[in-house]
Amino acid sequence: MKILIAPDSYKGCLTALEVGEAMKQGFAGWCPDAEIFLVPMADGGEGTTLALAQATRGSLEYRWVTDPLGQPVEAYFGVLGGSKTAVVEVAQASGLPLVPEDKRNPLLTTSFGTGELVKEALDYGCDSLIMGIGGSATNDGGMGLLSALGVKFLDQEGQPLTGSGINLRKIHTIDIAGLDQRLAGMTVKVACDVTNPLCGPKGASAVYGPQKGAAPSMVEELDRGLAHFAYKIKEFLGVEVGSLPGGGAAGGIGAGLVAFLQAQLVPGVDLIIEATGMEKLAAQADLVLTGEGRTDGQTRYGKAPAGVAQLAKRYGKPVICISGSLGEGWEQVHGAGIDAVFSVCPGPLTLAEAMNDAAKLIRLTTLQVARLWQASFRRQENFIKPVTISGVRKYDKLVK
Repeated sequence: MKILIAPDSYKGCLTALEVGEAMKQGFAGWCPDAEIFLVPMADGGEGTTLALAQATRGSLEYRWVTDPLGQPVEAYFGVLGGSKTAVVEVAQASGLPLVPEDKRNPLLTTSFGTGELVKEALDYGCDSLIMGIGGSATNDGGMGLLSALGVKFLDQEGQPLTGSGINLRKIHTIDIAGLDQRLAGMTVKVACDVTNPLCGPKGASAVYGPQKGAAPSMVEELDRGLAHFAYKIKEFLGVEVGSLPGGGAAGGIGAGLVAFLQAQLVPGVDLIIEATGMEKLAAQADLVLTGEGRTDGQTRYGKAPAGVAQLAKRYGKPVICISGSLGEGWEQVHGAGIDAVFSVCPGPLTLAEAMNDAAKLIRLTTLQVARLWQASFRRQENFIKPVTISGVRKYDKLVK
């Protein structure tokens, strides 16, 4: 029996690897002879770097860079095992959790630190780049990130502008002469699980600005700034990003990476699957287990469990999702190829209780899944092919 375990993290609680190890222990507790493949998953947001580094036996490289408010912060980039591919995650240096709630203002926050991480990866000797751009605190179109890599954004007086949402509308000239030459021709893939354009009612500012601290009037200002940014990109680079699907990801970083680094926007789960070689394991598996911190109606739209299920269904494999909790619309995931869904909570629990005991709850739930799975195998083995007697189909034996 071969089992593929490919969960996302339980965000704020357990990493994807920790979730997977708990599932592995639970399943092996009832089926010790099962051959278990463990591939930590992510969808491009927080945890992408760690999941890829662990899945490929790569490394994490820690550096001091700039946080969204311009303060020093220790962050890391990953290097995939056996390669020179770097993984840089926006959430590490420019993530929303790095900004206290009372200081969240996307007019002022910058993605500069993420650009510093990219530069550190280049200094390390990496020659290709994977970026996870979920979970940002910024709405600067990647202006800060690109400034760290050598792009100059100048105002009408020719003075350099720092990368922030408030400075987008002040851009008069874009000078790419200083863009780090090591990026020329480099393959840059961006894990992006949204299709929002840069501007408009479904754009970066309107959809994601409020969660980053933007009041309605601020949303309008940010949207005008990104529209101006797109206009200047068209003027100086000849690239149209205003209506680019996914361009609005991470406060417009998606559009900035496409315009200046010729990046490819790829569904996050697909990128993780490709980088880890998980498809071969899915083809061999008898059962696939996945999971996430909360499964709801949004899971089917590009989240890790849905991506894992889509892959498994190419090979006709059953998929079970084991999640921390179930939210509104969770049953919709059946349409995404997930055959059954389980919450690890056995009864009423406080959030603190559930988080403290998460690994134990995952093990116990997966143990029950293993018992059920093995029971179904036994039942299949105990059936004898039906025979027809006097026109009536009967089983001559149901159990041994």
